[in-house]
Amino acid sequence: MRSTRTMLVWCPDWPVVAAEIVDGIPAGGPVAVMHANKVVASSSAARAQGVRRGLRKRDAQSRCSRLIVVEHDPGRDMRAYEPVVAAVEQLAAGVAVLRPGVCAFAARGPARYFGGEAAAAEKLVDQVANECGVEAQIGVADGAFAALLAARAGKLIGEEETAEFLAGLSVSTLERPELADLLWRLGVRTLGDFAALPPGDVLARFGLDAALAQRLAAGRDDRPLAVRQPPPDLDVQERFAEPVERVDMAAFAARALAERLHEKLTGYGLVCTRLAIVAITADGQELERVWRHDGVLTAQAIADRTRWQLEGWLTSRKLACGIIALQLIPEGVLAQVGLQPGLWGEAGAERDRAHRAMHRVQGMLGPESVVTAVLGGGRDPLLQATMVAWGDERKPALAQGPWPGRLPPPSPAVVAQQEQPVEVISEAGEQVRVDARLALNADPGFVVMGRSKVEIVAWSGPWPVDERWWVVEQRPHRLVRLQVLLANGQALLLILSGGEWSIPAEFD
Repeated sequence: MRSTRTMLVWCPDWPVVAAEIVDGIPAGGPVAVMHANKVVASSSAARAQGVRRGLRKRDAQSRCSRLIVVEHDPGRDMRAYEPVVAAVEQLAAGVAVLRPGVCAFAARGPARYFGGEAAAAEKLVDQVANECGVEAQIGVADGAFAALLAARAGKLIGEEETAEFLAGLSVSTLERPELADLLWRLGVRTLGDFAALPPGDVLARFGLDAALAQRLAAGRDDRPLAVRQPPPDLDVQERFAEPVERVDMAAFAARALAERLHEKLTGYGLVCTRLAIVAITADGQELERVWRHDGVLTAQAIADRTRWQLEGWLTSRKLACGIIALQLIPEGVLAQVGLQPGLWGEAGAERDRAHRAMHRVQGMLGPESVVTAVLGGGRDPLLQATMVAWGDERKPALAQGPWPGRLPPPSPAVVAQQEQPVEVISEAGEQVRVDARLALNADPGFVVMGRSKVEIVAWSGPWPVDERWWVVEQRPHRLVRLQVLLANGQALLLILSGGEWSIPAEFD
């Protein structure tokens, strides 16, 4: 499916500009916006002295002694951005807010009306400057992700040229630090390299969010990926007995409604990628804004965007009366491919009650009485799952990443605590062994388990493991693994160690 031609309006350094608009802090000076003691945005004057995103506060101040530090406030950013969106809506329909400072819409309408994409972009820049007095850059490409990168580069990407434009960019532009770091260590450095990987393998190895990111890297927008119009009963709404006029009351209402929406979507096995927020005021005015996200919106993300939008309406629009009704509409949803809700749900009283029960059991029986499994690295399936006490940091004993000699997928479904001894024989009844060159002396024909003998209909391997030969005080750990499919439908992992075969794990 072809991606939609998207026009995107990007206001550079928006958290810094918003601080100037709302709090009067001069954006022309060296300003850094901080969150969790790290720089999330900086002015051009601060960047000229080496202040960059991700720097700690102390490091940033050491590079720029006159640095003005401002705490990050998404609500302030949205309050300042609301007039910009309103100005853009005067020239374009269907404007979606990606985040404060960035909004996007289909390029076709403005391009046809103003005589081309370049003319429409010039008109929008003038509109934002005249109405709001702020700088804006326009990007046009196939999809919102590519349009944002085009806006930062000040380019209008032609049709069918988006994939070529993205191919040479770094994977860090995906703004998924953990995924980008892992891809970099695996030798995948550019978006073109990432897009060239088999999509099925990316989904199986990295999950749904990485699969969405790969589509973006290939220049394919996320909306064609199984997006459908949701049934009407997914909407959630709340009417208030008294008009909501204060921001703190709006924030409380936003969180409660966001959790209701997320629980309803989870019940249908869906996640939200595009959210419409509708508010009705006491005098009958209806306000609506659409928020869009490149990944999936969690309950917290839905609550944040709803709160930011309500703050923007309650402050910048100077409403004559409060809000009496609020509605959240998931306009874009995806099936939760590869995802599942938590054991007790994602949010709400049931999950909290279960967590309290776990902690109570630990108080009576000790911390190790309640444990959860964390997947990690290693070659042995038994060592890849680490049992971690409930409430402790979920850190595996062995780091994940490439492990040469690890079993190929799929992973075993059941791992035995105590290996079951068996015999592996050929069709002629000969004991199957492996020589020094890792060659089988005969094809495996049967597995003998106690008194039963089951035919092997398919097998793969052998895969050797030779570990700890470098430790003088210990004996080397050598074994050979074999995957077999039996005539009764069982799929087993077999290992040969010390001249004896055993079953350490089974497959579904």
